Amino acid sequence: MATTVDLAAFNRGTDPILDFFSIEQARALAAYRGDDPLRARIEELASKHTEGELTDSERAEYEGYVQANKFIAILQAKAKKLLDNGSSA
Repeated sequence: MATTVDLAAFNRGTDPILDFFSIEQARALAAYRGDDPLRARIEELASKHTEGELTDSERAEYEGYVQANKFIAILQAKAKKLLDNGSSA
């Protein structure tokens, strides 16, 4: 059963984190992509996942990266919102 999220409530609960970022920090966060070794490792695990070849420890590691990427994507979306609002002010 899929969980339904009220986007307005989510934004109301998370938008206050924008107060913690300067414009420079928001730009850096929005541009963040991880370093080359990290991206290579995630790509390696993603490929093994697609092929069904992950070990249990690799699966746990990969899931950790998936969760981290979701978290970072939310922070980046908030940073971009701050930048968009800042450019219209």
